[in-house]
Amino acid sequence: MIKTLNLLATGIILAGACTVKAEQKPVYLDPKAPLEERVEDALKRMTTEEKIAVIHAQSKFSSPGVKRLGIPEVWTDDGPHGVRPEVFWDDWNQAGWGNDSCVAFPALTALAATWDPSLALRYGRALGEEARYRNKNIILGPGINIYRTPLNGRNFEYMGEDPYLAGRLAAPYIRGVQENGVAACVKHYAFNNNELNRHTSNVHLSDRAMREIYLPAFKTAVDSGTWTIMGAYNLMNDEHLCHNDLMLNKILKDEWGFKGAVLSDWGGTHDTPQAIRNGLDMEFGSWTNGLTSGLANAYDNYYMAQPYLKLIKEGKVGTAELDDKVRRVLRTIFLTGMNPDGGYGSMLSPEHYATAREIGNDAIVLLQNKGDLLPLDPNAGKKILVVGENAIKMMTVGGGSSQLKVQHEISPLDGIRAQAGNNTVTYARGYKSEVLGDQDGLPAQKIDDPRTPQELAAEAVDMARDADIVIFVGGLNKNPGNDCEDSDRKDINLPYGQDRLIADIAKVNPNIVMVNISGNAIAMPWIDRVPAIMQAWYLGSEAGNSIADVLFGAVNPSGRLPFTFPARLADTPATQLGERAYPGIKRADENIWDIYYDEDILVGYRWYDTKKIRPLFPFGHGLSYTTFAYGPVKASAKEMAADGSITFTVPVTNTGKREGRETVQFYISDAKASVLRPVKELKGFDKVTLAPGETRDVTFTVKPDDLKFYDESSKQWVAEPGKFTFIAAPSAGAKGSTATFTLK
Repeated sequence: MIKTLNLLATGIILAGACTVKAEQKPVYLDPKAPLEERVEDALKRMTTEEKIAVIHAQSKFSSPGVKRLGIPEVWTDDGPHGVRPEVFWDDWNQAGWGNDSCVAFPALTALAATWDPSLALRYGRALGEEARYRNKNIILGPGINIYRTPLNGRNFEYMGEDPYLAGRLAAPYIRGVQENGVAACVKHYAFNNNELNRHTSNVHLSDRAMREIYLPAFKTAVDSGTWTIMGAYNLMNDEHLCHNDLMLNKILKDEWGFKGAVLSDWGGTHDTPQAIRNGLDMEFGSWTNGLTSGLANAYDNYYMAQPYLKLIKEGKVGTAELDDKVRRVLRTIFLTGMNPDGGYGSMLSPEHYATAREIGNDAIVLLQNKGDLLPLDPNAGKKILVVGENAIKMMTVGGGSSQLKVQHEISPLDGIRAQAGNNTVTYARGYKSEVLGDQDGLPAQKIDDPRTPQELAAEAVDMARDADIVIFVGGLNKNPGNDCEDSDRKDINLPYGQDRLIADIAKVNPNIVMVNISGNAIAMPWIDRVPAIMQAWYLGSEAGNSIADVLFGAVNPSGRLPFTFPARLADTPATQLGERAYPGIKRADENIWDIYYDEDILVGYRWYDTKKIRPLFPFGHGLSYTTFAYGPVKASAKEMAADGSITFTVPVTNTGKREGRETVQFYISDAKASVLRPVKELKGFDKVTLAPGETRDVTFTVKPDDLKFYDESSKQWVAEPGKFTFIAAPSAGAKGSTATFTLK
């Protein structure tokens, strides 16, 4: 009997001389089988009802698999900067777990400020490990929409104003996440450039602006192998971008060859026939509480659920589109939840905190340092006064869907105190923001102060009189209207009376360091009276440590701005060109806001260069505690063939007294063209570490593709013969070293 059971367990039964083998394991369950064979094998085993089920949500953040076939659910997570806490099945509020805190990594604007693809790879790997550990299949990030206006409340989640920079950093982030068997979900495709009226903004732009500015980073993400992409809330040419035929079918899937799944943003689906035809693959969050329709089976009444199945059963639509959607979902499942090569992940590890701190260190931008006020000496025995609510306010809570539940968050004040050495540190709040309640179930931080704004400001000014150095930690704070999803800023001035407070402190103490925490540019009417200014971003769990590392010189700052700081709001194109450019013109007969991108390709530094408007701080700007000098550029040739290339070399020398990192930026200028071209465009960069006195040759190879513009008449990329200038510079506002060459 025992022997017979053993034989049965191996799938072999002996009957005389005859041997019968058990049924072979289905191909779709074999992780070693080719991916497309697995997809087709699973697809043919699924019923129509099962196919419909896997393309829409079953809860707030998940979609069902196929239980009958052992195909698991898909679990998404809204965490471009960290893995968000668990939420209730039908509710945004967190479920109250005790083991779902995370490491908060710096916001993606900060990652862009590092100008360091190697750090982007480490960022993605660490985030992917935390997501894998928490059994998440899709991380809803990175966000790579272009910084069009400093008023956009969600700019802090994106990677700046230049498509080349955004793409260069998004690609390794994506690879790092996906090494763990977790899909990156690049968002928000596309033109999601404002939060005000985000569901009803209808974008109008030229094909050239679309191709040269707003799509290249997304194409880089596709070329880098992202497994999923999320559509945007807004419309383009009167069609919602979560089911937009041009963007999803013609460009993303047909032209670019994207094989992954397109997810809707939560509540971004509006029509069943359009969702069927126009490229949407997975629908999430229609009726975002899951219950608004009032039906017990609310999720089954999504646009791509029972309404889709009903059309199939009535013979009004076929199943070809459905099979394509299911194939894409199955690919995602086999690459994530059914991928044994992703490992087990890890959570809250010392390595992850170290990664967050290093990214924060490299992201901080030293904007101004008159008289070399920084770095501060930890052994100077000075009286240091820290002023500002942002010195104590948590920045991982608030801001919308990217907020996190963290194991810890080091405040700037705590970081400064930890590294102050024998200096004496005191604190004055100086100002206060509005008091918010709990955020999606995350308890509000208890930092309310009963004193009036006038009392707080007076105390700070009085204490500043007796301080040797004042560190003002201010900026924005992720409250609505101040770097927050679903709302834009009204202007670029600092809120809560900070501008006046800084000016008043400057009258009594000239030794001020302004640490600006924000994901957006701000105005600085006090800039001539504040010698040292740092842009510190939202730096996550290790924020205070990173800020102190740079303030006290443990780290030499090397961050560079990923977007331009305008001198005033009126200088920005979306403001200067009037309300049709932003926030748009509301239609008389419906709730649609038509926004016209009248600045066309002149976004960011392209606008300021071409219009000869001097910014407060240019794109790519950032200082160091050492200095660098650029030598003359050497070119491998003077002429470039249509199928050739030229290598340019520039020697860069550390002329200071301490080791530092310099980001050498490469721009190309087209001297004469048949169409409007920007004064210059970023085409490459290299971040190099140099010891004092060290010189290193930095090279960049220019190819004809780097010289092209999108020709709307031929609908092709064109490089016109003629003279071009190669520029190696430390920022878009610096002259740098140049060399001219000719394209034959």
